[in-house]
Amino acid sequence: MSFLKNKPSQMELYPIITGIFCGCLIVSNILASKTFSFYDFILPCGVVIFPIVYIVGDVLTEIYGFKLAKRAIYLGFVMSLIAVIAYQIAMFLPGTDAATSNAFNIILGSTPRILIASFISYLVGSYVNAYFMKVLKERYTDYLFARCSISTLFGEGLDAILFITIAFAGTMPNEVLITMIICQGAFKILYEIIVYPLTRTVINWIKSLDDTPFAKIS
Repeated sequence: MSFLKNKPSQMELYPIITGIFCGCLIVSNILASKTFSFYDFILPCGVVIFPIVYIVGDVLTEIYGFKLAKRAIYLGFVMSLIAVIAYQIAMFLPGTDAATSNAFNIILGSTPRILIASFISYLVGSYVNAYFMKVLKERYTDYLFARCSISTLFGEGLDAILFITIAFAGTMPNEVLITMIICQGAFKILYEIIVYPLTRTVINWIKSLDDTPFAKIS
């Protein structure tokens, strides 16, 4: 609390926001191993927190520029890869309790196909989201809501298409795949629209802070 009362600079907040970005990404990958029913639709539980990754990505691009946002995206990828490697090592080590070990392996032992789908969709979707935020900001500086919504539409849309297609193509009917893509993309976009007032408040607050201790990288 004392840190916030003393009003940190914008660049002092950058590693904290990046940490939130990476943390939400890793948690969402763990939650994605479970699915839930939403009326007649099936969605991965990762949708509960994964949209926050894109919301924080919007904040990073809006405040710190495209170059620093890309660094956070790449760091998120590296940390996710480290987490997966650590899971694999833990599963390889002999456990002291068979039931616990089996449960651990089921939750964290994603198939290579799911991991590849997750990594590709994350990198492409996050990059496209940040890129559109950058391009739209150059042309429509005063339309934050439109920029956040449009960038999310393209980023989350590509993310859903790539993940569902790579992870599940050939394992279920095409009609089901299309329904999953539409539902997952729509859920994430709606999520961002609902929490937009919070996104705007955070962005405006960070913009009000001092940014003189460091030179911005645009």
